[in-house]
Amino acid sequence: MRFAAIADIHGNHLALEAVLADIKQQGIATSEIVNLGDCLSGPLDAGRTADLLLSLDLTTVSGNHDRYLLEHAEGAMHEWEADAFAQLTPAHLDWLKTLPFSTVWRDAVFLCHATPKNDNTYWLEGVSAEGHVHLRPRAEIEALAGGVEQRLILCGHSHIPRVVTLSDGRMIVNPGSVGGPGYDDDLPYYHKVETATPLASYAILDETAQGWSVTSRLVPYDHMAMARLAADRGRPSWANALSSGWIG
Repeated sequence: MRFAAIADIHGNHLALEAVLADIKQQGIATSEIVNLGDCLSGPLDAGRTADLLLSLDLTTVSGNHDRYLLEHAEGAMHEWEADAFAQLTPAHLDWLKTLPFSTVWRDAVFLCHATPKNDNTYWLEGVSAEGHVHLRPRAEIEALAGGVEQRLILCGHSHIPRVVTLSDGRMIVNPGSVGGPGYDDDLPYYHKVETATPLASYAILDETAQGWSVTSRLVPYDHMAMARLAADRGRPSWANALSSGWIG
């Protein structure tokens, strides 16, 4: 089995197009791509991204920001959702409603956005009271993996590419973010996630006789076009992240 995993596109259609082209160059068919959610929210091009994703019909799970677009009233949305919602059609929203919280792909790979029970909790990272983002202790990571039988587990949410092997040999992979190389958040404490590169991130997974092989791919695209779009829409932290991978 050989497939690609993408996550956290956040309406960045140029990054998504570049990643899809790179996946094709690696000899992987569109049917062999899984999407770990947070597809549309942000100040970029949610409508065009949604059109592309609907045409691809990828195996996709819902992210917390996908859920927010459906659950929050239009006038009470966070700016990420408000920016995207205005671009979405009823067909786009109907598609979001079909996305499962989690799923098992090809009877072998567990897919979720953040953790198996919560779509808004970092699985592999913790945040200190001082705002430092760090690797969680292994015992905490393994506790969150309870009940998941599959040997390969995929999650997104933190936008940080990472691979963690559990004590029983199971592997958790975060492919990083296609479209959002940095952001800040207030919960559980104020913190910044900065990947320090504007490149679009995804992962290729290969099943071998010795176990799963993971290849992280960082793909260049016209990130400055997206940075300018974010700036034009009054989102300077997005513009900074898209231009450099740093919030500033």
